[in-house]
Amino acid sequence: MKLACVWIAFLVGCVLSEPTVRDWWQKAAFYQIYPRSFKDSDGDGIGDLNGITSKLPYLKSIGVKAFWLSPVYKSPMVDFGYDISDFREIQEEYGTMADFERLVESARLLGLKVIMDFVPNHSSNLHDWFIKSEGKVAGYEDYYVWEDGLPNPAGGRNLPPNNWIQAFRGSAWEWSDKRQQYYLHQFTVEQPDLNYRNPKVVQEMKDILTFWLDKGVDGFRIDAVPTLYEDTQLRNEPLSGLTEDTQDSNYLLHIYTQDLPETVEMVYQWRELVDAYQQQHGGETRVIMTEAYSSLEVLQTYYQSASGRLGSHMPFNFRIITELNEQSKPSDYVKVVQDWLSIVPTGNVANWVMGNHDRPRVGTRMGVSRIDALNMILLSLSGASVTYQGEEIGMTDGVISWEDTVDPAACNAGKDLYAEKSRDPCRTPFQWDSSSMAGFTTAKSTWLPVGPLYVEVNVQVQEQAEKSHLKVYRAMMELRKTKTYQFGSVKAVALSDTVLAVVRELQHHNTYITLTNLGDKIEVINALALAETLPSKLRFEAVSVGSHNIRGGTVATKDIVLLPNEAFVLKGYLAPVEKLYSSICDLWLS
Repeated sequence: MKLACVWIAFLVGCVLSEPTVRDWWQKAAFYQIYPRSFKDSDGDGIGDLNGITSKLPYLKSIGVKAFWLSPVYKSPMVDFGYDISDFREIQEEYGTMADFERLVESARLLGLKVIMDFVPNHSSNLHDWFIKSEGKVAGYEDYYVWEDGLPNPAGGRNLPPNNWIQAFRGSAWEWSDKRQQYYLHQFTVEQPDLNYRNPKVVQEMKDILTFWLDKGVDGFRIDAVPTLYEDTQLRNEPLSGLTEDTQDSNYLLHIYTQDLPETVEMVYQWRELVDAYQQQHGGETRVIMTEAYSSLEVLQTYYQSASGRLGSHMPFNFRIITELNEQSKPSDYVKVVQDWLSIVPTGNVANWVMGNHDRPRVGTRMGVSRIDALNMILLSLSGASVTYQGEEIGMTDGVISWEDTVDPAACNAGKDLYAEKSRDPCRTPFQWDSSSMAGFTTAKSTWLPVGPLYVEVNVQVQEQAEKSHLKVYRAMMELRKTKTYQFGSVKAVALSDTVLAVVRELQHHNTYITLTNLGDKIEVINALALAETLPSKLRFEAVSVGSHNIRGGTVATKDIVLLPNEAFVLKGYLAPVEKLYSSICDLWLS
C-alpha cells in the first residue's frame, strides 16, 4: 500500500512538472520560399511550383515544419506577384492550379504545412475590380480609394488630395483620365489601394481566404497589414526629419496612412474566420501571420485586444532585423529579446524573424563570420522561428547591376540611388549545387543573376563537408525537438561587451546554453552561474563552422574559451536521479 502511494505521488509529480502541450505553430520552424528564386522545373530561368514540390524532401530534411510562399497569384509582375490581377488564379510562370494542389498534397504527405501569402491592401490595376471601378460600373464605384483632389490655383487638373508619399518613392496619388479622379496607391502606381471602408471589399477578401482554405492551405502570411485603412479626413502627414528628400517615403511620419485602429480590428475579423473554419472542418490550427514594422505597443494589439479578442497568431517580430546590426553589442541583443517577450500575452508565444525577401541577408548585414552565430541565436530562442530561403546555407546578397535591376523600389529610385533601395540582391536564385546556374535551372540565364559565390556556397557542397552552415542549422533543428527548447524558460544574458548567452532551462530536463562571441578577441567564460544547476562539464551539441571544438566534445563549465566570432551550444546533463525521473515521466506521459 505504501509503495502504491509513493508510485501515485511520483506520477502526480510527473504530471505537475510537465508543461502543457504546445500547438504545432507555437514550436514550429517556418521557412519562407520566394518562388521565383527557389527552383525552376521547366527551364525558363524562373522558379515555379513544380520546382518547389521537387524540393519538399529537402525542407523535410532540414527540420522545418511549415513553409510560406511569397505570392503565386495571377499577376502582371510589376512587383513580382504583389500586384495581383486575380486572387483565385495561379500565375502562368509558376504553373497551374493543379500544380498548386499537387504541391499541397505532397507537403501533407511529408507532414509539412503550407502557408499562403495574402496581399489584402491592394490589387493590380489590371484586376477586373479596378477596371470596373475606374469605369464607375454599378457596385464597384467604391472598391478603391478615389478622391477629386484639390483645386489647382494655376488652373487645369486638380492637385493631389494631400502630401502622402508611396513606399516606392513619389506621391501616393495617381490621376485617372478615365474617371477624372485620383486613386490612392501606397505602393506602385500599378497597385491601387482597396477601400476597406466598403463592406463589399471586406467580404470579397474574406471569401478569398475561404477559397484558399478550401484548397487545403494551413494559414496565411498577411502582407503590408498597417496600410489597410487611411484617415478619412485626408490630413497631411507631418515631416519626419529623417531626410530632406521630399520624394522618399521616410520624409513623412505615416500617422494617417498606417496603424489606424480599424486595421487591427480587421485582423481580429480574419482570426475569427480561420478559427470558425477550423471548428467547422476540423483538423489542426490554421494560422495567420502578420507583416507589420510597427511599434511594440501596436504589435502587442495584433496578438489580442484588451478585451481578449484574438488576432494574429504571429505578429512578425522583425526586431532582429530593425534593431541590430554588425556593430550591435550583446546588451542590444538582450534588449531585443526582453522587449519582445514583454509584449507577448499569456497563452501566446514569441516568434523571431532573421531575414526576408525585402532585407539584406544575414551574412551581408551582420558579417559572414557570424552566419552560424545568428542562426544559433534565432533557433535557441523560445517560440516559433522564421528562416528565409538560403540563410541555412549562409547565402549572401548577390551583385546586381543597374542594367540587371528589376525591383520597382530600385527602378523608381533611379540609377544613382537604386543600390540603396534595391531588394534584388537578396532575391537571387537559390544555390543547390556547383553546376551551371547553381542547379537552380537548366536555362542559360535566370531572371536575376546567380550569386557569385554559388560554387562554394550551395547545398551539395555543404552536405558533403565535415562542417558547414547547413549542418549547424540541422543540429539546431534537432535541439528544437527537445522538451527544454519547446517548453523551457529562455534567458538572454550579456556576459561582457562581446559575449552573449542564451540559456534554456526546464525542470527535470537538460539545460542548454548558447554562447556567442561577437568580438574579435578570445574570451574565457565561467558559465556556472548561468543556470540553477550545472555539472562541472558541458557537452558541445552544435558548433559554428570556424569553431575549434567538435560536436560531442566536453568543456569545463567554469573555463570555456571562445574564439572571435565563435558560437556553440552546450548541454548540461541531468544528474542520474533527475535523468531517471525525466525518462520515466516522458515514457509514462507518452
